[in-house]
Amino acid sequence: MSFSRRAFVKTVGLGGVAAFSGSYIPRAYDLPEFWTAELLAQERPLLLHNNENPAGPGERALAAARGVLGENGEGVGRYPFAEANGLSRAIADRFGVAPANVVLGLGSTQVLRTAVQAYTSPMKPLVTATPTYEECTQYAELIGSPFTEIGLNDKMQLDLNEMAAAAREGAGLVFLNNPNNPTATVHGEDAVMAFIDDVLTGSPDTTILVDEAYHDYVTDASHRSQISTALTNPRVIVARTFSKAHGMAGMRVGYGIAHEDTVRELMPWHSFNTLNALGIAAGTVSIGDTARLEAESVRNTEARQFTIDWFKNAGFDATDSQTNFIFVNTGMAAQEFRDGARENGVAVGRNFPPYEKEWARISIGTMGEMRQAVEVFAKVLRINATAAA
Repeated sequence: MSFSRRAFVKTVGLGGVAAFSGSYIPRAYDLPEFWTAELLAQERPLLLHNNENPAGPGERALAAARGVLGENGEGVGRYPFAEANGLSRAIADRFGVAPANVVLGLGSTQVLRTAVQAYTSPMKPLVTATPTYEECTQYAELIGSPFTEIGLNDKMQLDLNEMAAAAREGAGLVFLNNPNNPTATVHGEDAVMAFIDDVLTGSPDTTILVDEAYHDYVTDASHRSQISTALTNPRVIVARTFSKAHGMAGMRVGYGIAHEDTVRELMPWHSFNTLNALGIAAGTVSIGDTARLEAESVRNTEARQFTIDWFKNAGFDATDSQTNFIFVNTGMAAQEFRDGARENGVAVGRNFPPYEKEWARISIGTMGEMRQAVEVFAKVLRINATAAA
């Protein structure tokens, strides 16, 4: 199933927000009905729906978090202001930047929201893609900023040409999720650099927010982080998170890296007292634990390729995943596939319009979990699991 980039372009202004919001698809954790009796009845359901890291934090990060508690928990009785500065320095050291280039956040979500608040307005819209991570769109809608959504190209990638064209109309902010959630596809360095140049040549005041949440899982050699660009170009911001490869989704720690002038622009809109002491301690150690990150990438790549190969051997198409999830054409409605998996103890991703009629997002667990999951998928898809292996 494919969609023309022109088939799904939405522009929502102040007058259209209410009409659009009625069909808006909330995230899975916004849905209380997600935890059905069937799923709760399972002794240990497989949670392959929120792109989490099944391994959790590394041992060094865990030890740091435990150390904060102290003998009687006194370590969390004070605000961690000084410790947050230490996390900023650790991030700066890891990437060879100054602490003044770092913005900490309650997950990368806070960084994204701050950028929307700072750079969009009724006269300066957000330009984004669909489907993609919706945090910026949701927040723009909340504060009354218009937004334009551009459909994917025929390779299930962000349509950079159409996004740039929309941005040149005077966008305040462009959101570029690379790799993209939910399609798991990535654009290489040359394409992203050309996109940035295209946007800023036509609209020099536009800011480009590059979300690299899944950067540590990318195996495509053409991909490069845009951190170096952000350091020299005040109109580029890179957002990162500890929720994915670092295995700290429950600790809620993220950060942005930008030019010092850009950080100063963000600060009036940014609350600095949002992080918790445990997350700060774990993040300060985890950011420098490159051996752990490399091991996590290897683990994920192996389980990811096993799952993609299983689906392809069974005759199902999947995108070239560069993340810790896959996007697969199951040949049935996402709701039907999800319900069937859930009844058998496996939770997979929600609907992603306009691909919900055939495509499903499945997060990658451990190899053992994925071997267990494909047995369930075979049952739901009514195929022979052994033949697909």
